[in-house]
Amino acid sequence: MTRPTLKIDTKWKLAALRGLPGAIFLLGCLLFCESILPAQQPLPFAEADQRATALFQQSGFTGMVVAIVRDSQVFLKGYGETSPGSGIRPDGNSLIRLCSISKVFTTDLLLKQVALGTVSLSDPLQRFAPRGKLVPNGPAGQRITLEDLATHTSGLPREVSSYPKNAPHFTFPDQVFRWTWLPRQQLKVAPGTAAAYSNVGFDLLGDALAFATHKTFAQLLYEQTLRPLALYNTTLVPSQQQCARLLLGSRDEGPCTDTQPSGASGGLYSTPADMARFLQYMLRVSGYPAPPGLDLAVALTPAQLKTMDGLSHAGDPTGIGRGWIQLGDPASSSAILEKTGGGAGFSTYIALTPTRHTGIFVAVTEGNHDWRVDLFTATNDLLAAVANVPPLPPKVPRPHRIRKHGTASKRRSRAAS
Repeated sequence: MTRPTLKIDTKWKLAALRGLPGAIFLLGCLLFCESILPAQQPLPFAEADQRATALFQQSGFTGMVVAIVRDSQVFLKGYGETSPGSGIRPDGNSLIRLCSISKVFTTDLLLKQVALGTVSLSDPLQRFAPRGKLVPNGPAGQRITLEDLATHTSGLPREVSSYPKNAPHFTFPDQVFRWTWLPRQQLKVAPGTAAAYSNVGFDLLGDALAFATHKTFAQLLYEQTLRPLALYNTTLVPSQQQCARLLLGSRDEGPCTDTQPSGASGGLYSTPADMARFLQYMLRVSGYPAPPGLDLAVALTPAQLKTMDGLSHAGDPTGIGRGWIQLGDPASSSAILEKTGGGAGFSTYIALTPTRHTGIFVAVTEGNHDWRVDLFTATNDLLAAVANVPPLPPKVPRPHRIRKHGTASKRRSRAAS
């Protein structure tokens, strides 16, 4: 419910101008009117469920899961079917592919290592390269840093190459392949000066963290994030029982399998229940370990960069964080931090309104029809209502935002931005 407009009668205004008694009279009237006007309230979860139901019914998705948190309150709900024709509704324990939302887990790990003093954001990637492997420099010798990798400003391309035929999703490239590929690259722009979405950049960041800690990326993730937060269904190596709960879309997207080779960029599996816990962790809800202080900080603004490419699926960025993208005026309560993902038959989205300790996670599986909704905009609007803030302004239309539901889910696709 919106607050009615309060109109002040002319005689009240004249009274206020005649001196202190008039001003006191006007103030009293304003306070009285304020007390009887209905205040705008956060959207109740029951109404959020209605909006999500309407979104799903208009969408053409096979299945959809939603997790919303507002401080300690949690809403979990599934819509549609776990697979076409199953007749079974998804729930909080359904397994999903996070796709590129995996990247915010990677940057959380990065910032934990920074806090521990194991690495620095300014460390060059070369410091963590396998013996004999050279990391390319920028045109004037500028070195790629861990900060550049985390903010998509390394100058590296999106992928190493096209996906090999019949390779399961998120199993290519492995560490040996990408470090053989990397020394042959030539950077066209200086690292840190232009943003271009890069999956391979995040895989290399994961390699650097593994090298710095003398652990595998999967081990590091489990020890420092998954186990402390009790995210026991979030994994790169799903069990047979977990794979049996994986949501399926309208196409055969290959096996549910070990995705460690691309774990840092897109390989994580999770559940809505685990993602609700992760949202509460990122929002610093009481009872969870505190994340590193820079987790939700903006590192760069568009004005600091020559160009930006591949970062605007959910809206027009006003800032680039480490893994996260900022939308909206940072001085406004409406500003959010978000991350999109897509691949292997899934589209995923996570968004936070930190000022209101509110966040949302949505995952959908493709159906037999084209998308009939803008998933990211609809989710942003739902988040604004639940957080009780004004919605973000409409994003500037761009041709690449109009896509068919299967575009991000081709047979061997990588993680979308």
